[in-house]
Amino acid sequence: MKITVISGSHREQAQSLKVAHHIKATLDNGMVDETALVSLANNPLPLWDMGVWEGEEDWSRLLNPIRAELASSDAFVVVTPEWHGQVPAGLKNFFLLFGQHELGHKPAMIVAVSAGDGGAYPVAELRMSSYKNSRLCYIPEHVIVRHVEQVLNDDPGQNNREADEYFRARIQWALGILREYAVALRQVRDSGAAKTEQFKNGM
Repeated sequence: MKITVISGSHREQAQSLKVAHHIKATLDNGMVDETALVSLANNPLPLWDMGVWEGEEDWSRLLNPIRAELASSDAFVVVTPEWHGQVPAGLKNFFLLFGQHELGHKPAMIVAVSAGDGGAYPVAELRMSSYKNSRLCYIPEHVIVRHVEQVLNDDPGQNNREADEYFRARIQWALGILREYAVALRQVRDSGAAKTEQFKNGM
């Protein structure tokens, strides 16, 4: 089984990327066979344009390696910061560039990141608007890492011990649920019931 972690922050030194690395390390510690990390730091993906649909060479050269990474994955963890109560533009753009062939009928877990007490708005936004055409299946469980600068740091002295222990345990528990959804939804994809050329887009 392979799970890919998507870090949605544009920032190079992002707390979201710190959380994404922790999640990947947790998965690598015997939970799954293989992991990958796709980071949107420094905006590696240009804004979507019609060339994506038309198969332009420049777009294909850029996207095909990521398409292959995503298509070979059984599940995803989407890590997003909350910027002005929203998901970053680069992460929204990601869901315009990759669709059902890479993400369809695969489970994903949302992990929102907040420097304070926030983080709920990105969860609602992703659940509302990023799954329709991609057919990505968000699981009911999600994690909101609040006061992120005080948890999941490599240096224990930088952590609030009680909060850090809680988030490490909560993340591992939620990833266990994601793994079981990955097992279950593989059967849905293998059944062929979801394959269609007639209904390419969701409603």
